Amino acid sequence: MSILSGKKILLGITAGIAAYKTANLVRLFIKSGAEVQVIMTPASKDFITPLTLSTLSKKSSSFNLLRKGRRK
Repeated sequence: MSILSGKKILLGITAGIAAYKTANLVRLFIKSGAEVQVIMTPASKDFITPLTLSTLSKKSSSFNLLRKGRRK
């Protein structure tokens, strides 16, 4: 049994060349028994698609969490 078994992981992905490596990271987390939710910045979609991460995590990937013009 893995120490990640049953754990919930929130993985935030920003724009950067290393973003493509997150697909393997999600796969390894799932293989270890963790539940993974992915959130992405809009710019991160230039490096890896939300469909790839949604398929691997078995959950929809969230993006556009902050809307332009939103007041605090």
